[in-house]
Amino acid sequence: MKKIMIIDGGPRKNFNTASMLQKFADGASSVSSQIEVKTVRLYGLDYKGCMSCMACKIKGKASNVCKFKDMLTPVLEEIAQSDGLVLGSPIYFGDVTGQMRTFLERLAFPWLSYNDYSMTAPKRMPVLLVETMNGSPERNNSQGYGSMEYCIKAALGDPEHLIAYNTYQVKNYNNFELAGFSEEDKRKYRDEHWEQDLQQAYDAGKRMAETILAQ
Repeated sequence: MKKIMIIDGGPRKNFNTASMLQKFADGASSVSSQIEVKTVRLYGLDYKGCMSCMACKIKGKASNVCKFKDMLTPVLEEIAQSDGLVLGSPIYFGDVTGQMRTFLERLAFPWLSYNDYSMTAPKRMPVLLVETMNGSPERNNSQGYGSMEYCIKAALGDPEHLIAYNTYQVKNYNNFELAGFSEEDKRKYRDEHWEQDLQQAYDAGKRMAETILAQ
């Protein structure tokens, strides 16, 4: 049995990021019953970023999986044995959420060797990076996964990217102080693009599953 781990770094269980990741899962699951697809919501876990305990760097006991014990530990151990990885986050102030950033610290720091500065994960695997944002293709300040993408690329391989632009922020704009946005324009964009975004996520799931089975 092969496994794809999906890490949802968004706070809302049923909104843009979660919907994109669910479509990915549906696409991957449609390929074969021999692929398990598991989603973990970071906002449902109690954990911290890298604690600088250096346990992953102890001579004779160095590890490329974080050794600090909390609710994130079993997730990191499961990723180390998986065959594919999907990271999804809304973009806040140009970056992924704080939960995603702290998760990435715990994921990537053990990969880093302070002997030769190489990045070595337990195994290489296909990776998809998903972003959902209020910005448009022409106007946005997203730094995406930032410097952590370098770590992902070096340790796991070149990631695929999937970005959903100009997403709805709320279901009813009349209930919030959001006068800087035109709900009519947002709705028009959503009607023209959202189903395409979801289809692209579904197709990405199929591609990853097919890639894993072909290995």
